[in-house]
Amino acid sequence: MLVAVVLPEASRGAPYVPFPSQDSLRQVQLAALACARENSSESCKRAQQLGDPLLDHPRLPANCKDLIWQMLAKAQPAPTNSFSRRQAISDPAERLLLVCRSAEKPESTDTPAAKPAGGGGGINFGGSQR
Repeated sequence: MLVAVVLPEASRGAPYVPFPSQDSLRQVQLAALACARENSSESCKRAQQLGDPLLDHPRLPANCKDLIWQMLAKAQPAPTNSFSRRQAISDPAERLLLVCRSAEKPESTDTPAAKPAGGGGGINFGGSQR
């Protein structure tokens, strides 16, 4: 019983939730840009449908969720598609892929590059080795 209290939640077998793929984030970005450009209910509804689940994603950082929130707050059809409306949607959409990157380093299966066989380790400017 005491073990359950001492162990952190992650070690209790909580399911692993992968970070959203760049492709899925790109789809949200494209939908938001289409909403800004077209000002139609279909394009804005698509942006809302793709972006809403990301606001509850456990792996996304707060600054990424803030960008999505800014986008979705303005991603609704308006009587006139003003410049300020388009910018309010497209500015956060354009920054989305930069801000919402995974901080995890991919596992590398490549072997490190072999060192040159020249020995010495320095730069040889035209001189011969002695």
